[in-house]
Amino acid sequence: MNYGIIRYIIARVIFIEAAAMLLPWIVSLFYNERCGIIFLLCAVIGMAAGYFWARKKPANTSFFAREGFAMVALSWIVISLIGAVPFVISGVIANPIDALFEIVSGFTTTGSSILTDVEALPKCMLFWRSFSHWIGGMGVLVFVLAVLPMAGGQNIYLMKAESTGPSVGKLVPKVQKTAMYLYAIYTALTLSHLVLLIIGKVPLFDAFCLSFGTAGTGGFGVLGDSFASYSPFAQNSTTIFMLLFGINFNFYFYLISRRYKNALAMEDVRWYFIIYIVVSAIITLNLLSAGSFVSLREVLFQTSSIMTSTGFASADFNLWPSLSRALMVMIMFTGACAGSTGGGMKVSRFVIYVKTVAKELRQLAHPRSVKLLKMDGKPIEHEVIRIVNVYLCAFVFVFAASFGLILLDGFDLTTSFTAVAATLNNIGPGLNIVGPTGNFADFSALSKLVFIFDMLAGRLEIFPMLLIFNPGTWRKRG
Repeated sequence: MNYGIIRYIIARVIFIEAAAMLLPWIVSLFYNERCGIIFLLCAVIGMAAGYFWARKKPANTSFFAREGFAMVALSWIVISLIGAVPFVISGVIANPIDALFEIVSGFTTTGSSILTDVEALPKCMLFWRSFSHWIGGMGVLVFVLAVLPMAGGQNIYLMKAESTGPSVGKLVPKVQKTAMYLYAIYTALTLSHLVLLIIGKVPLFDAFCLSFGTAGTGGFGVLGDSFASYSPFAQNSTTIFMLLFGINFNFYFYLISRRYKNALAMEDVRWYFIIYIVVSAIITLNLLSAGSFVSLREVLFQTSSIMTSTGFASADFNLWPSLSRALMVMIMFTGACAGSTGGGMKVSRFVIYVKTVAKELRQLAHPRSVKLLKMDGKPIEHEVIRIVNVYLCAFVFVFAASFGLILLDGFDLTTSFTAVAATLNNIGPGLNIVGPTGNFADFSALSKLVFIFDMLAGRLEIFPMLLIFNPGTWRKRG
């Protein structure tokens, strides 16, 4: 294990996070909020510490998958601990575990909250809470790769460990250029949504916070009713942009570079929209048959919000019929596309699972037949299938263990099950107590720590968080 490079990368991450804290300080100046000085102090101390620890580059800068996964997991833990400090010092969220829960929910773009009165928070705290979505949406290490030059082809290990989905590759030969392209697309989409919100007469501060939440598919709102108070135009434009941020970003790169065949060949993007349309249609028919007066706009918004793991709410789907609620829980698991800012298990994995089952059924019927599994018109490597299957096993194990621990709090099965589903899939709201109008405040400290682990594990595709608890990860190479 190359501890020197781990220290060096984490120091750079601390420097970047500290620099980001200057933005909520500027917001506090605009709104004349004294508590904003905390962000300035944290920024100065953090930037000094990051510079001090990273001023000397380690002699050995080589690292492999093991170091890459460890660096990513530790970086996310460190930024969460530092990001919670302003909440605790200001007294806005005095309980350290609650503060850590809130900021982990922000960075992992989950959107679950322990706050019962979000509108009581100072503007600078609301801004930091929402901006954490934007920071975590594309990935902290991807941002570091984009803005700071790092020599060596091993950087792909960082991108693979932090990016979502079963496989990650370079869009262009250099990893840093790939990261820059991704952030350029990410920023352009964010600004486009911001402009539309302003056109939709959303207040400027709200527009910034909501665009951060939409871009990162996070879902922290600045109003108690989340998105219900905003205009139909703002809701419709956000529905579209939530869907756009749930698409594999490779799709946009192919469109920009005029590689239309590659873009159209992406099966997970096609299935992503098919699932969205079918689920929205079924929920609409179910609501109509049940006599529920819910508009199509709300159905489309809420389905987009949950499937992309954004978690904004324009309606209380906790009150919908059983079939509609069940479908909402199901799309929590399917989630968005791999390579997007969305959460869940990813559409591409489910496509591979379905194809694997279909292949096995064909072979049972025709034992001598030989048929390769393909994705996007290309054969799926056996290694990818193996990792996808192992991921499912790890997901089920973490889910079951978390569910068992959460049940100790004595809440009903629906609340406990959907609370784990909402945090492990980085969704935000669940059902019953943790529904769109509820929160996670009543859970015990142990349960909140479990949720914190689940949010981090869900955002980092489970393995990085499991690896740091494996003693073998930290042994020196023989």
